[in-house]
Amino acid sequence: MKMGCLNGTTISLSCLKLAFPSYPSSFQNLPFRRTIKPLSAAVQTSPATSPSTTKVEDQGARSHWKAAIDFKWIKDNKEAVAANIRNRNSDVDLELVLQLYDQFFNLQKEVERVRGERNAVANKMKGKMEQFERQRLIEEGALGTQLPLLCLLDTRVLHAGKNLKEGLIALEEDLLKLNDKLQLEAQRIPNMTHPHVPIGGEDSSMTTKLVGSAPEFSFPVKDHLELGKELCLFDFDTAAEVSGSKFYYLKNDAVLLEMALVNWTLSEVMKRGFTPLTTPELVRSSIVEKCGFQPRGNNTQVYSIEDSDQCLIGTAEIPVGGLHMDSILAETLLPLKYVAFSHCFRTEAGAAGSATRGLYRVHQFSKVEMFIFCRSEDSEHYHEELIKIEEDMFSSLGLHFKILDMASEDLGAPAYRKFDVEAWMPGLERFGEISSASNCTDYQSRRLGIRYRPLEAPVASPRKSKSNLAPPQFVHTLNATACAVPRMIICLLENYQQEDGSILIPEPLRPFMGGRSVISRKS
Repeated sequence: MKMGCLNGTTISLSCLKLAFPSYPSSFQNLPFRRTIKPLSAAVQTSPATSPSTTKVEDQGARSHWKAAIDFKWIKDNKEAVAANIRNRNSDVDLELVLQLYDQFFNLQKEVERVRGERNAVANKMKGKMEQFERQRLIEEGALGTQLPLLCLLDTRVLHAGKNLKEGLIALEEDLLKLNDKLQLEAQRIPNMTHPHVPIGGEDSSMTTKLVGSAPEFSFPVKDHLELGKELCLFDFDTAAEVSGSKFYYLKNDAVLLEMALVNWTLSEVMKRGFTPLTTPELVRSSIVEKCGFQPRGNNTQVYSIEDSDQCLIGTAEIPVGGLHMDSILAETLLPLKYVAFSHCFRTEAGAAGSATRGLYRVHQFSKVEMFIFCRSEDSEHYHEELIKIEEDMFSSLGLHFKILDMASEDLGAPAYRKFDVEAWMPGLERFGEISSASNCTDYQSRRLGIRYRPLEAPVASPRKSKSNLAPPQFVHTLNATACAVPRMIICLLENYQQEDGSILIPEPLRPFMGGRSVISRKS
């Protein structure tokens, strides 16, 4: 077949082999909408994983992030993942996730096929035009960027070419929307669970160790609220008027006690090779989500800032987790150990009852948090190290406490395994949680985009390449509470109360309180 061109020349179309009849019939009925930007890199990657995006530079924009979830592994281990979801009492719809993944996988293959056909046609058509003629038509605005010979083809070919281009745009837009929906559902899947974790609710948690013994008193025991009132340490009433319920003023020696606890904790943890940090206390909501917390929704524990994408942190785990976001670390840098001081803010939605009175459950408090980035094969070792640090510190303060291996339903979404420490609180006449230590494996790092590059590749490639670097691996993250100040104040006041109403100061804290050994009534 030959066709006349606008300038009177003739071009043979037989060699172009334009197989327009093979284009998907669905193109004929596609509702072609506005032109969108080219498909994002996150969607163009292999469907087995969706990598996290790079940092958002615009301070006012909300980042649209993707977790590097291994969908193929989830599909291949469907039964184990489903059992894990049941054991954690999660409401994630795994069947919907897998259905969306299959749709995404098939649509992505279709997009790649059509894109390949479009590129092949464009390349063949480009080859049939002299460079000077192509340049002239470009300058005259007669050529599109994708199909340079559209102006030379007859009406039928022009229509088919436009359908191909517009159909691909529509498919890419559908793929983006499907990927967003897939991510939204899949990001709710909790981490897998350590095989030794007890299955069930909080009552199924197992005590692994009991340390010390409860103090014996020869006088009526007071709780921290009564002690604090007599020693003029707290003011809840004024704080309620100023800020609302579950806020407080620390006063007099309680302020010194908080500072002593923070400084003593930092000094003890730094001796073990941890780098001290203070952190931002406002973070982007996307960082909260990437760490596995839900900043919005029913019963959220997170305070969100209205008309912004920022939240108040509930723990320093969140900003420390984001410290190396979207990074590839050298293996020689690992482990990275941090100890961070911050104020923490929690809504405490649903909390009520006498067990939450006073300092036990409040909206704002000071806390020292430990955080470790390490290789995957080392995370269980460092989990044990964090628990040992907690045990040594609480033992040195003379507390009676127990360590619990928390049951599956009591694990947050990021935690592979979590150990809680509960200390005896005589005034409350029960054990109360003062600390926890969690191994989150690669759950957070897949969302935060934190990887490390091994020193050596596991298998030498027979092909020569530009680089012999080993492929990067996701780090494992761990976090543990070194000191949650209000709960520690409860423990110290109630366990070290004296018959005359004074409070003995444990020896390790005395150098941090000017050498004082007792907190007593002001004359």
